Amino acid sequence: MENKDKVVVDLCGGSGNWSKFYDEAGYQVINVDILYGLDVHHYIPPENVYGILSAPPCLEFSLARNGINKYMTEAPKRNLSAGMELVKTCQRIIDSCSPVFWVIENPTGLLRRFLGKPIYTFHPWQYGDPWTKRTDLWGKFNIPKPIYQSQQECLDNLGEPVTEYLRKQKISPSIRKGKLLPSKADLDKTHFKYTGMRAERSAFRAETPLGFARAFYEVNK
Repeated sequence: MENKDKVVVDLCGGSGNWSKFYDEAGYQVINVDILYGLDVHHYIPPENVYGILSAPPCLEFSLARNGINKYMTEAPKRNLSAGMELVKTCQRIIDSCSPVFWVIENPTGLLRRFLGKPIYTFHPWQYGDPWTKRTDLWGKFNIPKPIYQSQQECLDNLGEPVTEYLRKQKISPSIRKGKLLPSKADLDKTHFKYTGMRAERSAFRAETPLGFARAFYEVNK
């Protein structure tokens, strides 16, 4: 089967980062996201779907919602039922297609309570994107082999001094708090000048790291 005959569905695809390399290789990529006029709740997939990538929003499952900061009068409330409704929708689509490979992605959090132990957990720095964000994967897929075994090894391969990289990213020692690499949340704080840019900041944090996306594609063609 040629690539042009393979359909890859990107559920809650957002930026399209995860399916980017399938698209560039000539696959029929369908990004099912409200940004592109497709609502995953009402989506009916075509026949013979080859692969499904799914990244339902992590808001209700995020461990960050456990805490409270100086700007809050109380800790954020969760709606796990609403969060699971979208996850179950992704699962129904997957079950209806029986694809060659499929995967559900979420930052490490409370989704483990519902889906059990993930098949694989990774950080973006393992695939060359120099930040941390512990991320879980469930499904039926080939696990991409990490490129780097340590954060230091990732930093050493940036092609420029670490101090210069951090300067460009505007990551100060006070933000990193002694960490070798910043988290995606750290980058969020420095990339966005205005705190009110809620949608933009959420989209930025949710983007699939391209290094991982490329590695995933290479072993799940």
